[in-house]
Amino acid sequence: MARYLVTGAAGFIGSSLVAALVERGETVRALDNFSTGKRSNLAPYWHRDNLKDAIELRECDLRDAEAVASACEGIEIILHQGALPSVPRSVKAPRPSHECNIDGTFNVLEGARAAGVRRIIYAASSSAYGNQPGFPRVETMPPQPLSPYAVQKLMGQYYMQSYWHVYGIETVCLRYFNIFGPRQVPDSPYSGVMAKFILQMLRAETPVILGDGEQARDFTYIANAVDANLRAAAAPAERVAGRVFNIACGERHTLNETYAVIAKLLDFPHAPHYGPERAGDIRVSLADISAAREAFGYEPTVRFEEGLRRTVAWYKEEFAREDADTAAVEAEWKGGKYRGCS
Repeated sequence: MARYLVTGAAGFIGSSLVAALVERGETVRALDNFSTGKRSNLAPYWHRDNLKDAIELRECDLRDAEAVASACEGIEIILHQGALPSVPRSVKAPRPSHECNIDGTFNVLEGARAAGVRRIIYAASSSAYGNQPGFPRVETMPPQPLSPYAVQKLMGQYYMQSYWHVYGIETVCLRYFNIFGPRQVPDSPYSGVMAKFILQMLRAETPVILGDGEQARDFTYIANAVDANLRAAAAPAERVAGRVFNIACGERHTLNETYAVIAKLLDFPHAPHYGPERAGDIRVSLADISAAREAFGYEPTVRFEEGLRRTVAWYKEEFAREDADTAAVEAEWKGGKYRGCS
């Protein structure tokens, strides 16, 4: 069995990869500093009472070169998902994003080089294409990044390709297109739009769409991204090393359409509010996924509406559980369990 390191392992995509690898019986080391990732995402696999941990957890920051190098020791394949995500976050505060997304990725590459890691799968971003004309997006198009985040992820891609050409590390860059699904944090200013819409509707709040809502995205359910990573990790080097692949569904859906589907699934009766467009945002994204299909057999198995159904069902269950937990605490409080506390 290969020994895997997953960076950003407590995040949305990282924890989904950890779950898939553990289910396959792989040996997994998980790295996260928990600045945006949630410990609860890894709870089923780590620090379990009376059970052997399914993963080895390393709590460290990607900017800590020594700790990252240590985490790379004995590893064969790295799934590098760790980043400080979000376009608006990078616009508001570019330096922290730069340090994590560029310096952190460099530390992973240097740690991998020192440890003799065979392959790195890198979470690249479709934001590299910018707002240039021409659809669908093809990997051979010249990048035109708009935001600091897009520049940072593109720089990471260039570093990955350089380390393949210069040092022979089999680096594979997967350009994600708007991944969504369970475990995505819904209540952060930098959350994905679907998670935010769902949470707000569950709270009987009317979501705000920034812009006119006709922005279109190639929304991609998390299971498709996980499958792409595992396939890219197993593919022959001659098919994937040093290359960039779009990971999407090859379909585009507007925010207005997305809102309508979620509202129908939740029986939410209100039309959205609209606000100003977001700085650095992309108007339309749509991917050509033929390169990934040909290189390692990638094929999206969960399409847009099915992915939304699964995602809404997961958040409804989580929301109900949170309500039950809150009610239990309130009952205990009224029963006197917490008296004397201030």
